[in-house]
Amino acid sequence: MTLVSSTPLLQTARSGGYCIGAFNVHTLEMLQAVVEAAEETQSPLIIQSTVGTVKHLGPDYIAKAALVASERSSIPIALHLDHCSDFNIIMQCIRAGYTSVMIDASHEQFDVNVAMTKKVVEAANAIGINVEAELGRVGGVEDDIVVDDQHAMLADPDECVQFVELTGVHTLAPAIGTAHGIYKGEPNIDFDRIGKIASKVSVPLVLHGGSGIPEDQVRRCVSLGMSKMNVATELRIVFSNAIKEVFNQNAEENDPRKYMVPAKEALKKAAIEKMRLCGSFGKAKDFL
Repeated sequence: MTLVSSTPLLQTARSGGYCIGAFNVHTLEMLQAVVEAAEETQSPLIIQSTVGTVKHLGPDYIAKAALVASERSSIPIALHLDHCSDFNIIMQCIRAGYTSVMIDASHEQFDVNVAMTKKVVEAANAIGINVEAELGRVGGVEDDIVVDDQHAMLADPDECVQFVELTGVHTLAPAIGTAHGIYKGEPNIDFDRIGKIASKVSVPLVLHGGSGIPEDQVRRCVSLGMSKMNVATELRIVFSNAIKEVFNQNAEENDPRKYMVPAKEALKKAAIEKMRLCGSFGKAKDFL
């Protein structure tokens, strides 16, 4: 298969009552791991990269690697740019072959967020790719975006309706009490708010801050209407810890294959667990 827009994937997930895992990757091995996990479980997949990773590796390198993975796979794969507020970078990624982008203007006033989002939607509609936007402000740290607890703000359900109508955005990430990074305690998710937003808007909803949410809470979020779950920090930790373990056992190791292979396997295992929580096992058949 070739890379696909995440729009039909998420619309189908929403109507089917399950969620699709969206995994941030930073190396080729991380990308291969999540693809192998999705192939093994026959789960639809969204590969994500942050702005920092795009600047580090280059959008064309990432897009070509994802394209090769999709061409070798039997599952539908989308490639998504996560949390970007720079229109120029968004366009670079679109030109490179990304099939989904997130314009994050949640730090702006509502009218400015609408205008910035609408501009990206108009560009993306010309070639049929997905646009995700955020309303409210998800707390925590994502790449170089830092939102402390004081400035985190939950999305208003009625504003969500207005935002979708004004922008034509394809997927919406409403702030509902989750946070980027690893939680210091129990996440304070507003489940009632998820239900209200899902009942008012027709577009699929995105759960940001999917690292470390207890299993029962993930399932509840999905049952209420979350169709995409972002996972980043947890994968980095699993991947890095596996590398550290190799050097703990042999500090003189200098063959990257000797530490990248176990790191890749550890990440694959973690990704499979997230796909299980999303309820996406076997759902690739929905797109054949």
